[in-house]
Amino acid sequence: MRASGPGGQNVNKVSTAVELRLDVGRADLPAAVKARLRVLAGRRMVGDDILLIDSRVHRTQAQNRDAARVRLEHLLAEAAVRPKARRKTKPTVASRERRTDDKVLRAKVKENRRKVGKLGD
Repeated sequence: MRASGPGGQNVNKVSTAVELRLDVGRADLPAAVKARLRVLAGRRMVGDDILLIDSRVHRTQAQNRDAARVRLEHLLAEAAVRPKARRKTKPTVASRERRTDDKVLRAKVKENRRKVGKLGD
């Protein structure tokens, strides 16, 4: 397909843009990786579970094809990494005390900003 961008007059004559499509549903990937890939792809997921990556950055079709493949590889590598499970932790006693001390100090600062009453008050 024709691309906008670099290429001068050549841009109007030559089809240098590349569209790479991957059918995620039929791809030979574990289910967890497919699920993460769908989330990471976001708007690049089109139609019936198809990942669409287009590249129109370079002047030649070969360079755009390589760029699209590299982007797909990075996306697959990122989807293959299993996120670490979060361990629940409780705040320490010291941190809770620091928090309450900070709140008290902040309240005093704000209290000092209030208007001072008249002499008769």
